[in-house]
Amino acid sequence: MDKFDKRSIILSIPTGIGAQIGGYAGDFGYIAKKFSRYFYTIVNPNAVNGGILSAINYDMGYLEGNLLDRFILGEFGINPKKNHETNKIGVIFDCSIKKEILNIHLNTLSALRMVKGIEICAVEYTKNPVGVELDNKKGISLGNLSNPKELLVCASNLIKKGAQAIAVVCNFFTLGESEDYNNAQGVDPIGGIEAIISHLITQEFRIPAAHAPAFSIVDISYKLENPKVASELISSTYLPCVVEGLSIAPLIEDYKSARIVNKDIEFLVVPKTALGSKAVLGANELGIKIITVNNKTVLNINKEKLNINTYKDFDNYEQCLLYLINS
Repeated sequence: MDKFDKRSIILSIPTGIGAQIGGYAGDFGYIAKKFSRYFYTIVNPNAVNGGILSAINYDMGYLEGNLLDRFILGEFGINPKKNHETNKIGVIFDCSIKKEILNIHLNTLSALRMVKGIEICAVEYTKNPVGVELDNKKGISLGNLSNPKELLVCASNLIKKGAQAIAVVCNFFTLGESEDYNNAQGVDPIGGIEAIISHLITQEFRIPAAHAPAFSIVDISYKLENPKVASELISSTYLPCVVEGLSIAPLIEDYKSARIVNKDIEFLVVPKTALGSKAVLGANELGIKIITVNNKTVLNINKEKLNINTYKDFDNYEQCLLYLINS
């Protein structure tokens, strides 16, 4: 079945909220792949990103949170990529990344060109450090940027050079270490600021974007770790999954000329305690059927608090998929 003949759904796993499934290193990927066999499945990048590994395929729409919210609100539609068709990717590097680490990322881009045939059309370097700062005091992944305009200048230059999607690599130095996260028990400490970085680009330019962090050292574990974070622990860079996802991300299109718009979405599937997003509230107003799954998060924003009547509630994603297939 061609993706354009499939029904369209959204599987939403917001980043930085400690989702028991999907809150780690691409640990939702195998579930997203199952859904995409039967539906054109729009997913958050963090749900399928796994460092050097990616679960993305042409039957998924790789759409970060800000674009997903705006899509549901009807600001624009999307045009999925045809099989074997790819976007031209522009890449932004934070100038404060040290040379040895930068070289790993540049080698990664060369490998993606050679092995995957992905077109990296241009690379831009910020003139000043972006200045990543983390803030996880409230138990939710948050952060700030000292010089956000540096990214906007680079993104504008890349778009002028033909970029259809933008990957961003900021310097995280030694930030983001978390023993709880490594044991798959806590919130991704850098997920929130990564979302802020991608939102900055997509809000200004309405173009697919995603972020990959660069750290001061390459830290590949020699120990057996929790499977949920294993893909990060074998990765010298997180850029491959981001570039691969962006390479087949749907293009943003004016509502009237888009192939898929918000009214084409049959179901929005979300964790049952994470119903506070613009996407959920917009779907509720539009009449899109909202399905919740018992996927624990650090949030407690449920249907009772928001007075939302969800269409169906399931204990797990397998039950949800079986219902959708037969509905």
